[in-house]
Amino acid sequence: MVVVACMLMAVGCTRAEERESAARPSASDHAAGASPSGDTATEPADGPTLQADPAKVPTTAQEARSLIGRVIADEETVGNGARRATPYESDPRTRVILSGGCVWQRTELPDDVLANLKRSFEIRRAKGKGTLRLSAEVTVLRTRLGASWEQARMAEEALQCPEQTLRAGERLTGLTSGAYAWGEGSNLFSDDNLIESGRCVSDTHGGPYLYWWNQATFGPVVLSAAVCGGSERERDASVDLVQSYFTQMLRRVKDELAAPAASATTGEGS
Repeated sequence: MVVVACMLMAVGCTRAEERESAARPSASDHAAGASPSGDTATEPADGPTLQADPAKVPTTAQEARSLIGRVIADEETVGNGARRATPYESDPRTRVILSGGCVWQRTELPDDVLANLKRSFEIRRAKGKGTLRLSAEVTVLRTRLGASWEQARMAEEALQCPEQTLRAGERLTGLTSGAYAWGEGSNLFSDDNLIESGRCVSDTHGGPYLYWWNQATFGPVVLSAAVCGGSERERDASVDLVQSYFTQMLRRVKDELAAPAASATTGEGS
């Protein structure tokens, strides 16, 4: 199944990059782990130096919820005057899935997911500049393989549904995505990294605005962050804002679960 998941990721990346052509913005390069000089890796790097230690990963829903509480961003982590949106937190016993009609729906957790939590924030900017709406989400699956399938599922959904309904009166349009395994696209920080961009439109908030979303995995943990708001001229600043607290979440996950690759066992979820 690992091979199938990787094939899905490769197809998603290839087709999306064909639509985006070669004009990936510098902010996305930064999100994928580009060096300050702008150099990016062209060949897969050697294996990661850190891996999730199976002895440290959660095995129960209670342990998973506790881990999420320690690593997920709050308004202080987001910074820049971020405030809790309404609603602020989702029910950790549920998660959203994309239905056949390209509509997101919240459902009970499937058997392979231990816990999920999403937090929503807003940053009210100067008059006339609107509000930035941001999110942070962490999902803990039972296995590393489950996290790989989660990445593959999201990559395919962007292809199948370039327009999606988040909820009544709120939708995403023109979605494209790119997927990067460890060592690809300068991804030297996660097992897999997925970037999605497009536009968000709301009956309440207006638009279309910039939409940018990043999801990465480390062991059985999947974490993501997103922004809706601002103009194309503000892309780099908006992406850097999301990437800042996204990186902090990933660092916390590694602090909780990581072990040197040479000492981490290989039997978990493979």
